[in-house]
Amino acid sequence: MESFPKGIYEDNQQMSESVFVGLCRIVGTTEQVAIRRETVDIMEMMLRQTTKYEYHMMTSGSWREGFRLKGSDVDVMNWPKNHRVIMDMSQSEYYNRANTTLILSDSSESPPGFTLLKLLSPSQYRYVQLALIRTNDSSYIASSLFAKYTCSAMYPNSILHGPCGSGYMAGEEYDTAYCLVCDFWPPSASSWIDRCCSWPDSEVVEDIISNGCHFVAIGHPLGQNMNKEWRISFSLAEQKCVYAMNHSQFLTYGLLKIFLKEVINQQTEETNELLCSYHMKTTVFWAIQQNTLHHWCPQNFVAGFWVCFKLLLKWVYEGICPNFFIPKNNMFLSKVNGSAQNRLFLQLYELYKKGPTCLLQSHSIKTYIIDMHSSPRPFALTEDTVTRSEVDNDLELINTPSSFDSLQDGLSGVTEALYKVEQFVGSPLTIYEVAMLQKLTASVLQGTSFLLHNMHIKVGNSKQKQIYIANKMSCHMLKLAVQFGCVSDLLFKIMYHYKTLRYKEALSFIKMTKDKLAQPYLVLNGKVDKVKYTHVLGGKSWSTKMRQGVARDIDLHNKICYISELIPEQQSARQKDWLGLRIPVFVMLHFLEFLCYKHVDAKLSDAALEELQVLVHHDQGLYIRDVLKDISWEILGICQQINRNHRAALYSYQQSLTQYPLNKIQTATQRRMANMQINEIFF
Repeated sequence: MESFPKGIYEDNQQMSESVFVGLCRIVGTTEQVAIRRETVDIMEMMLRQTTKYEYHMMTSGSWREGFRLKGSDVDVMNWPKNHRVIMDMSQSEYYNRANTTLILSDSSESPPGFTLLKLLSPSQYRYVQLALIRTNDSSYIASSLFAKYTCSAMYPNSILHGPCGSGYMAGEEYDTAYCLVCDFWPPSASSWIDRCCSWPDSEVVEDIISNGCHFVAIGHPLGQNMNKEWRISFSLAEQKCVYAMNHSQFLTYGLLKIFLKEVINQQTEETNELLCSYHMKTTVFWAIQQNTLHHWCPQNFVAGFWVCFKLLLKWVYEGICPNFFIPKNNMFLSKVNGSAQNRLFLQLYELYKKGPTCLLQSHSIKTYIIDMHSSPRPFALTEDTVTRSEVDNDLELINTPSSFDSLQDGLSGVTEALYKVEQFVGSPLTIYEVAMLQKLTASVLQGTSFLLHNMHIKVGNSKQKQIYIANKMSCHMLKLAVQFGCVSDLLFKIMYHYKTLRYKEALSFIKMTKDKLAQPYLVLNGKVDKVKYTHVLGGKSWSTKMRQGVARDIDLHNKICYISELIPEQQSARQKDWLGLRIPVFVMLHFLEFLCYKHVDAKLSDAALEELQVLVHHDQGLYIRDVLKDISWEILGICQQINRNHRAALYSYQQSLTQYPLNKIQTATQRRMANMQINEIFF
């Protein structure tokens, strides 16, 4: 067994600081975590206030808390807007029962933290209707049926895992949980309010209580009504508690997650699934609130980890892990018991006997402990001392996904979105929130310009003057979008010129875009030469960096016609409830160049097709991500079909069908292939 080099154990402060620095590099600095949280927060706020879906959506879990650890999944919660759970009948007076479906929580026969849900008024929500069962002349919503029917509601072919539909999409693991919401704090969690003397502070506590809780569709495994019971979920409260942590506390939570994955869960098969990340989070919550460590800071970072580890060891010994909000809910009851509990305790006790040196068994942390004497720190370390480079922070912001769900509702939706943007601009925002707002605004402006054009073209009796005004407005919005957006957003302007038959103007923008995309400092899909980027764009404003140095895949909303050549693919995806097409920027660029030159110069059109063909056939992931090869082969096939090279087109379509179906275009591909074969027979 490895041990610390001589003198390390005694120098606990230096060890703590070294591990703290290591965790900043693995988990993130204060600034990186702030970027992740603030951008997701404002995006969800925008979507919640502008989309007209029948349900609300919220990201939760590690992703929402600010983690981006390898292997972490993305958790999403959905609940119907017009359904509310109440804790007692007196709370019904706060709702208009004509447009709100009320559900009563009845926990009288359930274990702590669980409840039955009794339907009080008719529901039009399909999944509630499917899950109804009759008991003693009352209708209850059975959790097992609800989970079964909602499992694949968001992503087809998901696998039921607890209350969630789980699976992989584009190589990333996801968990989606359809649930129900309650605006009131559950009485069974009232003791938590009384415990919050020192942490979290009163403002956070008030915020948490006022936002109520959720109910997720899973019963207690040892309960009498397992298939009917629902678990009370405090996901939103937990997120707010994590936000209330200082950075040392947050990184302690991160260290426990890493230690669980790399050390605790690597012991034996019998014990490697007994503990989970949620137990680690609960341990940190209790350790902070019980004030076991008076000062959580880089200098005693390892001490914070050790406090939590000892608490976890105690819980395993006793077989009791009290839920942070409802302590009577023992989260070890069904799993950590019997011989498995005993084996787990002995394994943890062996780690405990080694003291904090047990951290050496984590390959992610070990290096920072061993190397700590080789790089002495001449300054006092604080939570904000450890920083990342400007380009690393920029990449954090660039790589944050943004959504265009507000385009789902047509012009009314985007009008509402622009109004909300105006309201946000007038409120105090951080630089990261402003940056995300710019990304969302560019997306909304692009969609609006095409919606406006399509509306006037579709209405046959639109006067020439109206079409002219609409065109001027669309062009102006696309110009604004380029100011807010990035280099690749120029392609929307090119698409618009192509759509309105201005091929030469489109080609001039294609040349400009090619020049911008050829710059050596360009960030393309999160990859960049950091030295060149810093040399050219270091210190510049975020808008300048976006306009000059950032390119990303092109997102086309499936309810908007951008160019007619992709209508079949958009229709195919819409049939599978898929929001949009995602196309590699260089594939889209060559596609548009081919289409424009088709009306201007046949030889140059063939040259553009040749460039596209070389790219699709030979790219090794530099310009086309593996998950986007379906649409890339499809577009190549479309171009070849337009050029009447049916054999090559058929091969490209066949290749498209063998790729990961991210864009859900298989129906369009099959129809194109069938139409080609019919044409060959009759023509």
